[in-house]
Amino acid sequence: MRFPFFISRRYLIAKKSHTAINVISGISMAGVTVGTMALVIVLSVFNGFDSLVQSLFNSFDPDLKITPKQGKVFVAGSSLKQKILQAGDVLYVSEVLEENALLKYRQRQSVATIKGVDEMYFKVTGLDSLIEEGRLVKDSSVFNYGLAGRGIASTLDIGVTLYDPLFVYVPKRTAGVSMIDPSEAFSSRYIYPTGIFTVDQDVDSRYVIVSLKFLRSLLNYQHNEVSALEVKVKPTGNIRQIKKAIASLPEAAQLVVKDRFEQQEIFYKIMKAEKWAIFFILTFIVFVASLNIIGSITMLVIDKKRDIVTLNCLGADWQKIRRIFLYQGWMISFIGAFGGLIAGIIICYLQMKFKLVKLHGSGAFVIDYYPVIVKFSDLVFIFFAVLLIGFVAAWIPSRMIHKKYFNLLTM
Repeated sequence: MRFPFFISRRYLIAKKSHTAINVISGISMAGVTVGTMALVIVLSVFNGFDSLVQSLFNSFDPDLKITPKQGKVFVAGSSLKQKILQAGDVLYVSEVLEENALLKYRQRQSVATIKGVDEMYFKVTGLDSLIEEGRLVKDSSVFNYGLAGRGIASTLDIGVTLYDPLFVYVPKRTAGVSMIDPSEAFSSRYIYPTGIFTVDQDVDSRYVIVSLKFLRSLLNYQHNEVSALEVKVKPTGNIRQIKKAIASLPEAAQLVVKDRFEQQEIFYKIMKAEKWAIFFILTFIVFVASLNIIGSITMLVIDKKRDIVTLNCLGADWQKIRRIFLYQGWMISFIGAFGGLIAGIIICYLQMKFKLVKLHGSGAFVIDYYPVIVKFSDLVFIFFAVLLIGFVAAWIPSRMIHKKYFNLLTM
């Protein structure tokens, strides 16, 4: 065992001549432990929410989405769809059409995005699993059916009964606005909402899902005109390679291929930035708690000044003596960091197992408890960050140990 480490370990566990040193050392260790535990818990809860929101987006956003570089629609020929299916581990390709529309339900009105989907859409996405009220019904030969987001349903007070239709108004493609009768510039039809889905606030307050046939007829589009092609990839498929293969097709020269991250690029960047912001804020709290180490080591140096002079006379150089107190502060940080990690992991496990802490306003969210996901990479990063802070806090008072200073003390 190295000499400086042996002495520092003895100083850590031995009772000091001044009780205040023991108290400050205990406070330092407790502060590091609590700060580390808070880092583990908060980042794990953040990971839980991040994973939950991503899973909801993944149920609405496809693996790949192909849109036109210019304009609102493009022609999706059968050859393009066939080549996409042959581009790799592609399972399904769905045609979708989107348009902004005015909705009217009873006496209420709202603007929303109408999304027309084909029969492959619910294989490409998992939206049918997010229907929280009502059910998914395909078009019959008599009525047109649709799904409304929770936000739209709340705004218009939509129910899932088939008594009242939801009227959809969209501008005609070729008609101008008549000052005598402005309503002539709009096409209108109605659907019956049979289900209400929940993804997130932005999607819920924006989208109404209808059949592609219904929306093409309402907008007077051709049978092969689409706003986007949405692609489902096998779980084992390499999305990056498939994306490159589709983008290299001659038919895709005027198209843009986006993966899930690019479809929600702003959201994912904000989530990542928020996580780093939380980490640095909590790390600063750990740094403030570690300032107690400076006071603890400084008082220990003064308390052990005669031991230091004795060690120097026995042959220990000043660099080696400095390491004794540097290791002392580092051990306080190590014990605090390790204890904080263990405590944080235990609390996170209890939350995952027993759902102890509930979300306020239960019933208004997809889940009624705080989700928790502990990532090994976070634990490693937290541990070494706390050790680095402890090293800096211990290094500052250890620099006061030099020959001239202790000559003055012993005079």
